[in-house]
Amino acid sequence: MTSNSNYAHPEWSYSAVLYEMNIRQLTPEGTFQAAMERLPMLRDLGIDAIWLMPVYPIGEEGRKGSLGSYYSIRDYCAINPEFGTMEDFDAFVATAHSLGMKVLLDWVANHTARDAKWINGKSADWYERESDGTAKVPWDWTDTAKLNYANREVWRGQIEAMRFWIEKHDIDGFRCDMAMLVPIEFWQEASKVLHAIKPDVFMLAEAEELNLFDRAFDMSYAWEIHHMMCDIAKGVRRVWDLRNTMYADREKYPATAMRMMFTSNHDENSWSGSEFTRFGDSLQVMTALTFLWEGAMPLIYTGQEIGYDHSFEFFDRDPIEEYTPNSYTEFYRKLTALKHSQKALQAGERGARIIEIENNAKDCMMTFVREKEDSRVVAILNLSPYTIQANFNTGIYAGTYHDAIHNEQVELPTQVEQIMAPWTFMILHK
Repeated sequence: MTSNSNYAHPEWSYSAVLYEMNIRQLTPEGTFQAAMERLPMLRDLGIDAIWLMPVYPIGEEGRKGSLGSYYSIRDYCAINPEFGTMEDFDAFVATAHSLGMKVLLDWVANHTARDAKWINGKSADWYERESDGTAKVPWDWTDTAKLNYANREVWRGQIEAMRFWIEKHDIDGFRCDMAMLVPIEFWQEASKVLHAIKPDVFMLAEAEELNLFDRAFDMSYAWEIHHMMCDIAKGVRRVWDLRNTMYADREKYPATAMRMMFTSNHDENSWSGSEFTRFGDSLQVMTALTFLWEGAMPLIYTGQEIGYDHSFEFFDRDPIEEYTPNSYTEFYRKLTALKHSQKALQAGERGARIIEIENNAKDCMMTFVREKEDSRVVAILNLSPYTIQANFNTGIYAGTYHDAIHNEQVELPTQVEQIMAPWTFMILHK
């Protein structure tokens, strides 16, 4: 088991809720200036940090769609004119900071655009090459060129570019695309350099390999758990698979490891359909689970905060035309308030582990407690399409609680016997 004990997580991150912002689609204008107007509402919702999808100029060679992929980058140290100017970006960051929110940039270290500045501006060995000398295409991403990490100059170029955004533009961390495709030694070196500049920089890996927590990243994706949640929603798997994964993860990952939990993100939304398509009637309870899971930080993706049931086009403009807070907004507001107020729900080593309460339907239900100091959260979740005659003994956890969703006082008896409709749940706290 590896450890990231060489530096502490940023203080803000333990109780944080993260928001992935798709600038292109968030507003009809698709600009930093328009997105900046959404920040007060997001802060009021309880968002602590904004992860911006890549903001850099997009390559033209092999461009997909009319506007291209965010992840085909021509210049790591410039702004995509589609979104505005560098001054607009700085104003966005300053506004977020003034509201108490952090800003993370999406970082694509594995590849660049095929017409990136580095293609002609650096020596040929900055890229992996085919026998005819052309830059290799990673996977089927035909609008990109694979960087060569056998060349330490590539390491230096990447780290200098990351430094640029921290030193010149005051960003607070990076979400690192396909982090497992780049040597862990590179991420360790980058993390060391960046923390020397800004000790509370936050590093999120789009991967879940165990070595990511060895002096490199604060948090990884919880991809396995996400796909398991989707399978449970479809009836392909049952709750015991989720439970077994939780216990296995305790053995695999260091206690300090943070995991990002989500029901959607840009990949899932564009390629697998909206969360409504993927989760159906289970969406609300699965969303709640992302806020309750041990060690985890929950993510909200663009549009989820208003229940926008749509799969965004990835390479073209496809904006949210009408943006009005509604019942979905209020549901998220209640969950973020719970996350912020309960020490037991903190991420990483600060939070409490899940203590299961034995129930009579373990293939369908999870009943558990997370407790730390004066904070106690009891979760009763029917993670199935079946009506359950629930029966379980709460023991020492019986007592008077507050219902986080319905905002009322609830008495939790020692012996619980109740009918639970499909995909229903209760979240109680003291």
